[in-house]
Amino acid sequence: MVADNLVLIPGAGGVGRTVFEHLRVQDVPVRFMVRREDERTAELRALGAEVVIGDLTRPETVAAALEGVTRMYFAMRVSPDHLLAATVVASVAREYGRLDALVDLSQMTVSQMTATSTEESHQQRLHWLAEQVLNWSGLPVVHIRPTAFLDTPLFTMLAARSIQADGTIALPFGTGRTSPVAVDDVARVIATVLRDPAPHIGRVHELTGPRSVDMTELAAEFSRALGRPVSYVDMPQDRWEAQLPRLGMPPHLEQHVATMARLHRDNRYDRTTDGVERVTGVPARSIEEFVAARKDFYLG
Repeated sequence: MVADNLVLIPGAGGVGRTVFEHLRVQDVPVRFMVRREDERTAELRALGAEVVIGDLTRPETVAAALEGVTRMYFAMRVSPDHLLAATVVASVAREYGRLDALVDLSQMTVSQMTATSTEESHQQRLHWLAEQVLNWSGLPVVHIRPTAFLDTPLFTMLAARSIQADGTIALPFGTGRTSPVAVDDVARVIATVLRDPAPHIGRVHELTGPRSVDMTELAAEFSRALGRPVSYVDMPQDRWEAQLPRLGMPPHLEQHVATMARLHRDNRYDRTTDGVERVTGVPARSIEEFVAARKDFYLG
């Protein structure tokens, strides 16, 4: 492995794990910072990654994890600590002074926000503020702003449940359009930037799927992928939100998911970019391609 481009990735799962898979085939060395040892950390070590224990909200552990690192991927699960973590990373990395790239996983809704907008979720506001902090830090930052993930429970767990029950996708999106993007496509972009960050420093990459569809068109893509009829059922927002507590989400995440649904209904997710293809040379996958690759999951 190349010794002078060590990448730090926080967390053992999510987008970061997929970024690692792409970096690994290019022999780019990776260090994971995780909060605790578990079966995933043993697997990462077996695959050639270094693993250290740390926490993005604790400066001393971030400093230790950054030792010898030249490139960092910054991301967290949906969390009320997102802004705190971004501030800790920015302050420690400034003092540390050796990063040639800090790649920030943000959200595309940030592109539509202002300093005083109030329609977005608390998590989206934290991403907006975190971007400001990272920009003010003077670090070599690249912002990655994906739209809603195809891998989100909205289009996976919840969709599979209703498809298996009655052949429907039941969401409160009305006639709103959306262009969800696959985690793997976002990870390909991040890995590409981490391998050769210089052309991307100071830039924002907005990422979507290849086209924007309404829910009837989305259901049609599911139908073609699964080889069975799937239709869209437009649920009342309040009735749909009432089922969220049964999914066991923390309140912060629940508020974020409910707000995403409202913003979809308001057509705030009707957007397309060529960001995935422009950065990686390969187009983003379609909804149909994504679902077809997970046919057993959706059909049960």
